[in-house]
Formats: sequence, C-alpha cells, structure tokens
Amino acid sequence: MRQIQLKRNQIAAYNEYPFDLPVIRNLHTLEFHPKVTYIVGENGMGKSTLMESIAVSWGFNPEGGTMNFTFSTRATHSNLYEHIQLVKGTRRPKDGFFFRAESYYNLATTIDELDREPSYGPPIKDSYGGKSLHEQSHGESFFSTFVHRFGGNGLYILDEPEAALSPLRQMAMLTRIHELVQQNSQFIIATHSPILMAYPDAQIFNLTSEGIEIQTLEETDHFLIMKEFLNNKDKMIQQLFENSNADD
Repeated sequence: MRQIQLKRNQIAAYNEYPFDLPVIRNLHTLEFHPKVTYIVGENGMGKSTLMESIAVSWGFNPEGGTMNFTFSTRATHSNLYEHIQLVKGTRRPKDGFFFRAESYYNLATTIDELDREPSYGPPIKDSYGGKSLHEQSHGESFFSTFVHRFGGNGLYILDEPEAALSPLRQMAMLTRIHELVQQNSQFIIATHSPILMAYPDAQIFNLTSEGIEIQTLEETDHFLIMKEFLNNKDKMIQQLFENSNADD
C-alpha cells in the first residue's frame, strides 16, 4: 500500500463522528513507508478509527482477521472507509491480517466455533499454532498469531498489538517484524509502545489536534515520558502524588 487519500469533497461537515476526529480534520494524504509505518498519538486522536478504515477499505473484516473472516459481533465500525481512497503499488501481497487488540477475543471465539463445524480441511487453529487461542494466556495467544499465522509477503495492519505483551515479548515482536519485512511484508501499526516503535527502517506519524507530524522515535512523547520516568522515577512519582493531593 502506497498511500491513502481522504475524499474531502464527499464530506459535508466535520462536526459529526468520525469526521470530527482530529486525524480526519487534518488528513489529506498519508504516504506509507514500504516496510513499517507507525501511527501514534494520544488517546482520542482517531488512531483506531483510521486503522479500521484502512483495513476495511482493503477488504478485511472490521473486527479483525484475514480477508476470509466475515463474522460480526456488533457492527460498530464507522463509515470512514467509504471516504478514503487507497493507492496501491504494483506488487500484490499474498498474505494479510488485520490485528485488532480490542476485538481479538471475538476472533478467537469465531475460530473455535468454526472448528467445531464439520469440515473437509484441517482446523483453522492449525494456522495459529495448533492450539485454541482461548487455551493460551492473552499474551501467548497474541504471539501465536504473529508467529504462526503471519506467513510473509503480506500486508499486516496492527492496532495496539502490544496490549497483552510484556516488554520482553515486545522486543521479540520487533524481531518477528524484521523477519517478515525481510520476506517482503509491509506493516502499518498503531501503538503506544516505544519498544515497538523502535524498528529502524520506518516512518512514524504522530497524530495531534493540530495535525499529523513526522517524528523520530526520540521525539515522540511516548519515548520522552518513559525515559524521564525511568531516569527520575522517585521525583516523578512525588510530583504526581503532590498534584493528586492538590486536586483533592
């Protein structure tokens, strides 16, 4: 995927969801890195809504999975996908996955339900390591998908994949991303994790109320705040608690 373009001439007003989100008000064109693109920013900027619209426009299920999944637990996705234009490259991916942390439970449940139905093929769970995702810890089930289901030469859209991963697993995830990039894969990742943002050959887009900024890892609030906390833990905790007492 090369870029997305917002069809601004089709939007009547920007005072209703999802067009009132900061990312949409300021969006014209967003060009993706051929390897890894990060979408970062504070809560409420519209990261997940943007990721959802990109995935649905490509043909993925709004709740996640491959393009073969059509389940719907509750149709809450916005119509933003109808207002963006995808600009695709000449190379077509052979694999793909929309990983959405908030609805991953629904995906795991659907896989179990489908595997209980009569089938002439192997169980779907075999593509995820051979064990039900519900029979693993939250973090293990996430990582099973990354390791076993992501096959390379693919487009992988990940919305907060770090949600159930320990710092050690996040570093292992960086290794897995690198393995798949070397197999001609492209990633678009929304994350709050400075560890996951550390892939060196990548682009970071920071969504703010003022617009979309290109930043390095070291310029992001995520990195700066975490670094400051680790370097001055006691001082920061004292200030936080003092501010809390003042508010009371």
